Amino acid sequence: MYTLLDGKLISEQIKKEIAEEVQQMIKAGKKRPHLAVIIVGHDGGSESYVAGKIKDCQICGFQSTLIRLEEDVTEQRLLQEVERLNEDTDVDGFIVQLPLPKHISEQKMIEAINYKKDVDGFHPINVGRLCIGLPCYVSATPMGIMELLKRYRIETSGKNCVVVGRSNIVGKPTAMLLMQKTYPGDATVTICHSHTKNLKEICQQADIIVAAIGQPEFLKGDMVKEGAVVIDVGTTRVPSTETKSGFKLKGDVDFNEVAPKCSFITPVPGGVGLMTRVSLMKNTLLAAKAEIYEKNG
Repeated sequence: MYTLLDGKLISEQIKKEIAEEVQQMIKAGKKRPHLAVIIVGHDGGSESYVAGKIKDCQICGFQSTLIRLEEDVTEQRLLQEVERLNEDTDVDGFIVQLPLPKHISEQKMIEAINYKKDVDGFHPINVGRLCIGLPCYVSATPMGIMELLKRYRIETSGKNCVVVGRSNIVGKPTAMLLMQKTYPGDATVTICHSHTKNLKEICQQADIIVAAIGQPEFLKGDMVKEGAVVIDVGTTRVPSTETKSGFKLKGDVDFNEVAPKCSFITPVPGGVGLMTRVSLMKNTLLAAKAEIYEKNG
């Protein structure tokens, strides 16, 4: 019988822990952590993500600022907004919600953010520090995955881990974290992707599988060995007649086929997505406390 890795339960616990710590900070005369979010346009997914982040800020006792810019905003104007937040000493961390309209370079925006305020963990300096094991802001989804493994006391040392997907935001950093000389870590990691041969056979050898390929129900029951731990990062909206909204969220794992073979598995929704959101709160708290980087005014 499998155990569900309950992202809702764990994220609620973490928010409570953060809120208690913020109360102590305020009592000690320190300022309230402050997260700013820039959203461009009116993408439905982005709107709901941002609304969730603002709500999380309230629960954690953070100050939050939401900056809305229209779809046709120029790249130059958005860069000015990023620079303004870089220089605002009251803002501890901020993010530019992705995706951005096609006329704006996402990479240029990521690199324009002061890496000391990059609580998304996407800046090349944070990514580079992660690669060599230095303190940094870890991108939120991989950080959330590690927190789930830790809170459920899942053994990773010496385990065969397969990460399906090589994105800069999930696949690569998750692999880096699983390899590090710490817990969770010390795993033997294989990264697979769309050009991997014998993918099924590789997955069948895995003690832990992280599915982050962006294809609904890609991972089938015959790809997973008995007792495996399966982390499903996928969140694809597929049309559905069963819901009021007309769609439902599907993960990268065929849950009904895979779950009976697992020791632990994440649900979708209610798994990694909620851990991603709470990890942003953890990074913002770290920024407010200047635990990773000293503040430079």
